[in-house]
Amino acid sequence: TSSDVHDARYRSSILIQSKGKTLLVDTTPEFRLQALRANLTKLDAVLYTHAHADHFNGIDDLRVFCKHNSLPVYCKEEVAQDIRDRFPYVLHGEDVAGGIPHLDLKVLRAYEEVEIASFKVIPIPILHGKQTIFAFRIGSFAYATDCSEVPAQSLPYFEGLDTLVVGALRYWPHPTHYSVFEALAFAQRVRPRRVYLTHLSHGLSHQGLQAELPEGVHVAYDTLSLTIGG
Repeated sequence: TSSDVHDARYRSSILIQSKGKTLLVDTTPEFRLQALRANLTKLDAVLYTHAHADHFNGIDDLRVFCKHNSLPVYCKEEVAQDIRDRFPYVLHGEDVAGGIPHLDLKVLRAYEEVEIASFKVIPIPILHGKQTIFAFRIGSFAYATDCSEVPAQSLPYFEGLDTLVVGALRYWPHPTHYSVFEALAFAQRVRPRRVYLTHLSHGLSHQGLQAELPEGVHVAYDTLSLTIGG
C-alpha cells in the first residue's frame, strides 16, 4: 500500500471542457465518485472507447445528467449494440421516479470527424488485443487508452499533437495493453509535444515510474488537469 496520493487510482476516464461545454470519455464503475470529486454538474455528451466493464459499467450514474433531456452518447456500433442488449431501459424505458438515464445513441464511423457539443472529434481505430476500439483526437489532443497496437492507417491521426494521453499498463508485455516501453516507442514515433501515461496497474508507482521517464513524458494521476495548446 502506497502512502503517495498519486498512487490512489480509480479506473481511467477523462473530462474535456471548453467554452462551457463538457465531454466525458467512458463511465467507469467509480464514475459517480469521480463526478462528485470533480464537482461535475453538467454533461453535453459522452464518448465511449469500448464496452469493457472498467470503462462502461458506470452508465447508470449518467441519470443525473439527463433529467430534462436525453444525453447524446457517441460510440462504435458494437458498443451501441452492447448498450441496446445490456441496458435497453436507458433508450426506451419509462422513467421510474427519475431513476434511469435517458440516452440518445449516435454511432461513430472510423476516421470521420464529427462535431460534438462544439468539439471536433475524430474516432481513431486502435487495437485492444484482437478487439478494435476507438481512440479520440480533438484538435491537438489525443486519448488512446487500452491500446496494444496502432494500425498503420491510424498512425497519421496521431501526428502533430500537443498532448497525447496513452495507456501503459505495466513494464512487461501484455496481450491487450501497451507496456510502458511500448507506449514510449509509440510516442517516439508520433512525437507529440508532451505525453501522459495512463491506465497504470498498481504495480507501477507514480514517483518510481516518473523518475525513469524521458523529458516530456509524465505519469498521469487522478484529478490531473491539463490545458491543451494549439
